[in-house]
Amino acid sequence: MSGLRDRMNRLRGVSAEAGPSASDSHTEETTVPQQPDDKIIEEAADEETLHPGFEAFGVRICRTEWGPYLVRRLEYPLNHRHGTHALGELVEAAPGLAAFHEEAGCPSPQSILYLDLETTGLGVGTGNVPFMIGIGYMNGESFVIEQSLIRHPAEEYAMMMDLKRKLRNFSYLATYNGKTFDWPLVLNRMIMNAIGSSPWTPLHLDFLHPSRSIWRNTLTSCKLSHIEEERLGIEREDDVPGSLAPQLYFQFLADGNPEPLEGVFRHNEIDLMSLACLSIRFGFLLQERIFERIPFPEEAEELVRTGLWLGRMGRSGLPEELFRLATLSVTAAPSSLLKLAAADKKAGNWDRAVLLWQKAIVQAGEQCHEDASEACVELAMYYEHRTKQLDLALTFAQQALERCQLAGMEGKPSAKQIAELEALQNRSARIRRKLDQERSRKKDEA
Repeated sequence: MSGLRDRMNRLRGVSAEAGPSASDSHTEETTVPQQPDDKIIEEAADEETLHPGFEAFGVRICRTEWGPYLVRRLEYPLNHRHGTHALGELVEAAPGLAAFHEEAGCPSPQSILYLDLETTGLGVGTGNVPFMIGIGYMNGESFVIEQSLIRHPAEEYAMMMDLKRKLRNFSYLATYNGKTFDWPLVLNRMIMNAIGSSPWTPLHLDFLHPSRSIWRNTLTSCKLSHIEEERLGIEREDDVPGSLAPQLYFQFLADGNPEPLEGVFRHNEIDLMSLACLSIRFGFLLQERIFERIPFPEEAEELVRTGLWLGRMGRSGLPEELFRLATLSVTAAPSSLLKLAAADKKAGNWDRAVLLWQKAIVQAGEQCHEDASEACVELAMYYEHRTKQLDLALTFAQQALERCQLAGMEGKPSAKQIAELEALQNRSARIRRKLDQERSRKKDEA
């Protein structure tokens, strides 16, 4: 393998001297310049032949001035439906994504590049190589998917150089965990291939973080494959799990049979389309058109988390409607009611905050629920400091103390439980002293 890499690097170095700048041009067929060593040329040409098995799923050789690599290109019409959304809905939804980067103005659908990598391992270290780079973008009346594959390390340079050239056509980069993984890995591989860091600085749209904000406690997993099934109406059939992609690639390197890679190409293709559909959902959500264009959540937890996330993104209309629906839910979990109450407390909406704390206690029932104890503490603070109703303050402080004591009896109390218990005892004692002082004052005045 090292001998092949040396031969390809020698060819690549001579080609770079003879050809145009490595950042300005791209051709499908590039004639390799004549070299003094004809044997090297013949061996390199043999390496560029394509295994016939690749043709079964549309893979061809892409020859560039920097060398060859493999590519699979697909075009979907904009009316193609992927789950609940048609890809063309991105035209309407894209303006809503401006909330991620308001200083940049309104993005056009053609300015967004979707990126998803298949790699040999985890992390962004030097030992992890993206053997497949999938990109998706809107072009005219089509949504285009281009998937690059390298057959050996010597082809990585050409693949990365060609990607660098394509990046300049876009302003936004849409990924799922791309800020932490995909994009840093791309930059790292450019440096490792002596290309240098890309001068392109994208406006990043990483949809992992808003997905976690909204679905963390509602869905069992925030993996893209799970979100697409639960919220985007996408069902994968005979899908190759992403965790198996490295194994299938190494199998291909060992025996040269590309057949197992067809599933990896298909998995990456679906990831890109699902990513586009997720951006459509968030685009409509940020336009506050959730009831008009996409199914709205029914669970109180998701209603509250969606409203809170929209509030952080600068939206004020839809959150109130979502909060109203959450308060009407008879199955609302105490945790979701507390999140909404915390937002109301911060905004000074005390009347609704009090109602939500009271409802959280009712929803918890007789359980020694941490959320119910927290609601009791909040009510104790409210009545002690804001309304000066010390009798009510003491009542809720005592309720919180009793719940905390019962929770500690279920097993050996943790250090956190001991600290909470001590804090509640101190709170009850302080309120009781205030109450005694007030009663004494009133007695003296009488």
